[in-house]
Amino acid sequence: MIALQDRKLALWYIGVAYIAFLIGTLMGLLQVFIRNDKLDLPAWLDYYQILTAHGVLLALIYTTFFIFAFFVTGMSKSLGTFGPKVRLVSWIGFWVTLIGTVMATVMIVAGEASVLYTFYAPLKASGWYYVGLALFVVGTWISSFALIGHYRVWRKNNKGQLSPLFAFMTVTTIVLWLIACLGVVATVLFQYIPWAFGWTDTINVELSRSLFWYFGHPLVYFWLLPAYIAWYVIVPKILGVKVFSDSLARLAFVLFILFSIPVGFHHQLTEPGISNFWKFLQVVLTFMVIIPSLMTAFTMFANFEISGRKKGATGLFGWFKKLPWKDVRFTSIFIAMAFFIPGGAGGIINASFQLNEVVHNTLWIVGHFHITVGTPVAMTFMGLTFWLIPYLTGRKFTKAMQKLAFVQIITWSIGMLLMSTSQHILGLLGAPRRTAFSNYNNHPSALEWFDGILTSHVTMAVGGSILFLSAMILIYIVVMSMFLSPKALKVEDQVEFPMAESDKTNTPKWLENWWIWIGIAFALIIIAYAIPLSSMIMHAPPGSEGFKTW
Repeated sequence: MIALQDRKLALWYIGVAYIAFLIGTLMGLLQVFIRNDKLDLPAWLDYYQILTAHGVLLALIYTTFFIFAFFVTGMSKSLGTFGPKVRLVSWIGFWVTLIGTVMATVMIVAGEASVLYTFYAPLKASGWYYVGLALFVVGTWISSFALIGHYRVWRKNNKGQLSPLFAFMTVTTIVLWLIACLGVVATVLFQYIPWAFGWTDTINVELSRSLFWYFGHPLVYFWLLPAYIAWYVIVPKILGVKVFSDSLARLAFVLFILFSIPVGFHHQLTEPGISNFWKFLQVVLTFMVIIPSLMTAFTMFANFEISGRKKGATGLFGWFKKLPWKDVRFTSIFIAMAFFIPGGAGGIINASFQLNEVVHNTLWIVGHFHITVGTPVAMTFMGLTFWLIPYLTGRKFTKAMQKLAFVQIITWSIGMLLMSTSQHILGLLGAPRRTAFSNYNNHPSALEWFDGILTSHVTMAVGGSILFLSAMILIYIVVMSMFLSPKALKVEDQVEFPMAESDKTNTPKWLENWWIWIGIAFALIIIAYAIPLSSMIMHAPPGSEGFKTW
């Protein structure tokens, strides 16, 4: 087990993550009933207020705090106990991130920041909301540099050796995060904060959105890559096999750095002011991300088959029966992987030049978001939670908790299947996103959204209700695992941190030469962004004043 001080840091991160998860899922439940016209909010609470809280607390706060808990645990396990400087800087990063989180959340609750998760200008929140967001990002940077420092110490003490796969993948994810955050930091510091506090009268809307999506798309991979770490490093251990290919795993992660950042314009395909050439270039780079994704899928199925064959499986799909279905940690992650197949297919549609026109401002996008982040990422994090907290607290993960965990992942799967499927179909029928309930004066097209079995806001509400029930079961498991379950006094009752071995014999050392990959990443970013962004600045329109529509 890792050092007590490192465990405390990881548990604080997990605690904040699940407080955000609790509030965020409650906001999601309220949303689906408002969209179904079955709930009227009190005068002091607004639909766009809870929509903002839902997006920020789940998509940003929950994921980030959980990811850093995972990283702290894995880096301490794979590279050794944190030194005093690393630990001190990590705690500073945690508290700065938490202060920023509290500031932003208070502004949302106070009704001063109902600008939704993307905070598009010219919607204008309180300046303190943007300060909170800035502190949140700065805090994560501090924590990131602490982890990089721990990695550098290990490299210094182990010259000429490749780092453990978990550590390599963690640093890769952090590098992606640091580069991606440059866009949102630039727009928040130099555009939003001066504008929100009245130091400037107007804001360049197009530039602000472009800088946001420079950050917004790689943010998806900041969520996904920790899930991929679990798939690459932890799943093989559960299966009883080695990592299929150390070099393939490292190359896949490097490719995510290169091809997940210079692609933000594919979120802006419907916006004027950006020439089709630059949009097309970034769409091409977007499709390049499919390559490491398919490499990951190949690796996972290779692990499944190798494990099955070792256990006596025969035939083309005999390995499927030999998988450890009774282990909830595996089952939850496998279901997460399965959901990512239609999620990835939907992403190809969203990034396609013409097809995006059909789905861009519809509920399809909301369904896609939930079937990618809300299932592959969230369910992998749930599977990690079932062993991560007992490992950190030294408590048993009892048989009763394991049975309850199966109920939790099954209900989450059913709820997400119902809700995201109805959102996808409603989106194809034209139901808009980012809006509260409206029947559009009983227009025939709008009435279609309330009819069928799956094409119905009722189905969406049923799915959302099941998801909330599942979330409450998960919160109960978290509380029990953190505070109330009996201590694991016997060795057989102790939960371990499963980390598969990898054969690094044939792995090229240049895969861990960060200057190469960071240099190529910045070269691609300059190619994709330098000319269009400079054009937005040099030929800027007069700009927009702020609007408060709530």
